[in-house]
Amino acid sequence: MNSRRIVIGGASGTLGARLVAELTADGWEVATVGRGAADAGWDDPARLLELVDGATAVIGLSGKSVDCRYTDANRDEILRSRVDTTRALSDAIAASAQPPQVWLNASTTTIYRHAMDRPQTERDGELGSGFSVDVARAWEREFTAAAMPGTRRVALRTSVVLCDGPATKILFRLARLGVGGPQIDGRWFPHRRYRGIGPEASPPEPPTSRHTRGRQRFTWVHIDDFVGAVRFILAHDELAGPINIAAPGVSDNRTLMRILRHCVGAPIGLPAFRWMLEPAAWVLRTESEMVLKSRWAPPEALLAAGFEFRWPELEPALRDIGAGLRTAGE
Repeated sequence: MNSRRIVIGGASGTLGARLVAELTADGWEVATVGRGAADAGWDDPARLLELVDGATAVIGLSGKSVDCRYTDANRDEILRSRVDTTRALSDAIAASAQPPQVWLNASTTTIYRHAMDRPQTERDGELGSGFSVDVARAWEREFTAAAMPGTRRVALRTSVVLCDGPATKILFRLARLGVGGPQIDGRWFPHRRYRGIGPEASPPEPPTSRHTRGRQRFTWVHIDDFVGAVRFILAHDELAGPINIAAPGVSDNRTLMRILRHCVGAPIGLPAFRWMLEPAAWVLRTESEMVLKSRWAPPEALLAAGFEFRWPELEPALRDIGAGLRTAGE
C-alpha cells in the first residue's frame, strides 16, 4: 500500500488539476476534496477526516475565482469559499489521530499593499487594506487559528500564474487585437466594491488615483515553477509560514504588454486609461484592480532555501505559454 498519501482540496481548478497529475506521476497516492468526482465533498466532514487522518500532506487550493464583478453576492462568496474550506481542512487535521506532517494552503500576494517603492517580502512586507487584502487576511487567519504542533504549515502567497487559463488567454488576445498597450491608472468615480469585508474589515480608504503611468509592478510565476515550488516545499521541512510563490523576474505592466506584443507579432498596442478600463471591466464582468494594483512580491524565502526556477524571467515564460496556446489552437 502507498504510504505517501496527499489530500488536495480544490483539485478541479487549473492549478489543482496540474498538481494532481504531477504528484500522481511522482508516486503519491492523491485523494481529492471538492465537487463532482472528488473523493470527498466539503459537506462530508466524516469522509474528509478519513482521508486526512494518516495522510503525509494536505494542500488546500479552494476558493471562488476573483475574476468577477465584486457585487455583494460575489464578495461574500469569495470570502466564504476560502474561509469555510480552510476551516474544514483545519477541523479534519485537528481531529486526526495521525495528523499530516505538512499542510500547504493557498493565499495570495495581493495581501500586500500597493507597492511602487520597494519589494514586499515574507520578512518585511506590509499588508494592505480593502476587500482583497481583507479576504487574504481572513484566509490566513483561519489557516493558523488551530493549534497543530505536529503539522508544519505553509501559506502559499501565490502571484499571477502564467498558464493556459482564461486570464492568460485574454492577455494574449488583447495583444493580437492591437489593444495590448499598458493599462494606466487615473481618476474615476468613487464606489464601494473595494471596501473591507469580514469581522475585522479594514477601514475604508478615501478615493484615490495612483499615477503609475503603467509602471505598476507585475508579480507572476510560470505554472511549471508553481508545481516545482510545491514539490520543493513538501521536501524541505525548514520552510514554514508565508512563502511568496513568484518568479524572481518581477516586471511591470508596460513591460508585460510589450513582451506580449512581441510574442504575437503585433506592431502596436493602444494604451488603456482607467476611463476606458472601467467600462470594459463592467462589460467583461471583472474589476480593474486586476491590472492596476502594483504587486511587488519577490520570492525571498524560496531563493534563500535554494529553489531553482525553471522560468525566472518573464519573456521566455510568456513565449513558452504562447507556444502552448498556439499548439492548442487558442
